[in-house]
Amino acid sequence: MPLFAEVVSKFSIIEANFTAMAILSCVLGGLGIFLLGMQQISEGLQGVAGPKMRKLVAAATTNRFAGVATGTIVTAIVQSSSVTTVMVVGMVTSGIMTLTQAINVIIGANIGTTATAWLVAAFPKIGTTAIAFIIGVAAIIYLFAKREGWKFIGLIFLGLGLIFFGLDFIKGAMDPIASSDGLREVMSMFSAVDSAGNFSAWGMFKCVCVGAVATAIVQSSSATTGIAIILVAQGSIDFYSAATLVLGMNIGTTITAWLAALNAPTEARRAALAHSLFNIIGTCIMAPLFPIALPIANKMFGIEAMDATDLTFAVAGVHTAFNVVNTCFFLPIVKQFATLIARIIPDSKIHELPRLTVLNPLKLAPVVAVEQARKEVEQMSKRCEVIIDKLRTFLTHSNTEDIEKDIFHAEEELDILQHEVAQFLGVIMTTNLPSDVANRARMLLRVADEFETVSDDVVAIQKQFIRMRKANMSLSERCQNDLLGLHDMCRAFAGMAFDAFRQGKMHAVDLLNHLHTDANGITVRVKEIRQDQMNRMAEKDPTLNPICAIVTLDILNIYRRLKEDCLNIGEAMLEESRM
Repeated sequence: MPLFAEVVSKFSIIEANFTAMAILSCVLGGLGIFLLGMQQISEGLQGVAGPKMRKLVAAATTNRFAGVATGTIVTAIVQSSSVTTVMVVGMVTSGIMTLTQAINVIIGANIGTTATAWLVAAFPKIGTTAIAFIIGVAAIIYLFAKREGWKFIGLIFLGLGLIFFGLDFIKGAMDPIASSDGLREVMSMFSAVDSAGNFSAWGMFKCVCVGAVATAIVQSSSATTGIAIILVAQGSIDFYSAATLVLGMNIGTTITAWLAALNAPTEARRAALAHSLFNIIGTCIMAPLFPIALPIANKMFGIEAMDATDLTFAVAGVHTAFNVVNTCFFLPIVKQFATLIARIIPDSKIHELPRLTVLNPLKLAPVVAVEQARKEVEQMSKRCEVIIDKLRTFLTHSNTEDIEKDIFHAEEELDILQHEVAQFLGVIMTTNLPSDVANRARMLLRVADEFETVSDDVVAIQKQFIRMRKANMSLSERCQNDLLGLHDMCRAFAGMAFDAFRQGKMHAVDLLNHLHTDANGITVRVKEIRQDQMNRMAEKDPTLNPICAIVTLDILNIYRRLKEDCLNIGEAMLEESRM
């Protein structure tokens, strides 16, 4: 409390004609414009690099270097390490990515987020006239361009102009107090160096805490880095204090991952903890080295001789160097680090169903969010194949109680997954999406619904056989063989459609070149079995139970629906391949 009282007393001597409320309002307004600009740049870059981003996300699981590269590039595109980390939390939640792979991407995200710092560092050299010109030209391109690609390019530069405009707004609000003795005394209380220019452990600790708390509140290390750069450019804080603030900002930015993982399964909470520990341990390692490393950097690059505007690039350099060095330290021990995380947060004793809706779709980049949903639908396809195979086992074995329970449970899970995918994509489709991303989202909604319906069909067939068993009825060997043959035809047909979905539109045409021919073959076979049943009933075949024959006709209708559902999945993929 004495420290707080001293801060308050120092602020009281700042010029009276600038009230704290007015300054705070202007800073908040500039911060809002800055964050809006970040969002516009993110949407524009995603629109331009959409298809490549999907490949990047897929490459994250190949090896540790690919994971780091993915995290770096995707974060540079979406302009937020928080967005990338939330994406990773979701992929770990869905079981698509292991914890080790997630850590690799998180490490890369910390490097990628420094791209914004370099962008912001250029702000002091950009004049107001240039900012207005950038916004004006970009707005014209965005509003009047006919081609979608040009619109997204306009959106990128519009976001860039808004970032500079927001920073200029904040700078304008702080200029009148930047030269005040009161502000300088307050800032000296949070300086990493003492009056003699030597590093102070207590001062560094305070700088780290301020950077962490401010970033946790704003949930954007880019925004707080921008404010630190403005203070450096104004001479309100020294370079060493700004560099130490960067350490705290890296800790504060991890709060977003925790917010995304609050109600998530175990693996998601592990990913969030990994993000936090990565930055906290890195800060604990790097902070004691600052008194040695920064003076060396000063001698090498002449930092203290730089003018205020050039110091901003030095701050951005520290931000990048910290994350690169941290990456070099952690990358060789990622597996051991993942093991430590798993021990801190042990496996849950109850079965946890992957959940997509623990994520806020609006906090994800649209391209990444749709890719996240696609991975979830891919899991649905695999579950559908499993229960179709289990149904055949159910049809051919007498002791099937466990199989019955498995099929019913899987169908319930698929219902939940379909609902979550629909809810997740429904929110995403309300945003400004590139046309190819919007088409992909609509395709996923359609396919997810079909997979859920396939599971309903499998359960419906199982219920028909349970109904016969309870009535002490059984099919003749001839009828059973006919249905097993039909089942195998439908299983092969489903496998073809499901595989085409998983491999994507690039391979859909080749995989589905016999789609309609095979569908017609199943239809013909259903009619043949139905006609055979009708003929045997008309001839009063003694081996045919009339009630069993009626149930068989119902089963044939369900298999026909199953075929139609798989046909719809295949047609959805063919339609996407033509776009």
